[in-house]
Amino acid sequence: MIKVGVLGARGRMGRAACEAVDAAEDMELVTTVGREEPLEKLTDAGVDVAVDLTLPNVVMDNLAWCIDHGIHTVVGVSGFDAAKLDRVRDALGADSEVGSIIAPNFSIGAVLEMQFAAKAARYFPSVEIIETHHPRKVDAPSGTAIHTARLIAAARAEAGLGEMPDATAEDTTGARGGEVDGVHIHAIRSAGYVASQETRFGGPGERFVISHDSLDRASFMPGVLLSIREVITRPGLTVGIDDLLD
Repeated sequence: MIKVGVLGARGRMGRAACEAVDAAEDMELVTTVGREEPLEKLTDAGVDVAVDLTLPNVVMDNLAWCIDHGIHTVVGVSGFDAAKLDRVRDALGADSEVGSIIAPNFSIGAVLEMQFAAKAARYFPSVEIIETHHPRKVDAPSGTAIHTARLIAAARAEAGLGEMPDATAEDTTGARGGEVDGVHIHAIRSAGYVASQETRFGGPGERFVISHDSLDRASFMPGVLLSIREVITRPGLTVGIDDLLD
């Protein structure tokens, strides 16, 4: 049995994760850690894997503490840029036996969407991303959108594509959205949504749209459980669950 502790267990994702771990035959939910509760609850309970579903302003401290105490981590918190990922790699060290999986998205459909977007990127001169999340989400754009943009940019660079066609010379209101590695991202926060993303491609005489919708947080749980099982055998840092899928 894998002994699991969930950080951020009072939130919507945290509650869903607790239910999923409870229902898994090869796992045991041995403790939960809420806001203002001590991380020592993890060591006291003998946790093997800590699932961090907290917030960007606390996740780095949580990770450092877990790594120092030899606890594997599965992280579903947005806001991990290249600098933060490097900090996690440094904390783990080259010879670490501790593993950490940091996933922009745990949904299998969302992972496939990102892979398909990377494959399509080399064939279209134009691409933009529109992501929509519930209004309680504290960061924008989403980690999924940022990761998708980076994959697209890398594929375009490998294909030798230049800048996208865009004659915009003035944008006083920010209507063209944010930009990651040359790819525009538009973030919408609206009631009635959990998580949705469209990647829109355009070429001569055609449009191509790849979209994915998470209608319930249950869509993330197979990826969370897969990560818990895999992180124990994967020392060091793993970004995304792509390599975990068969």
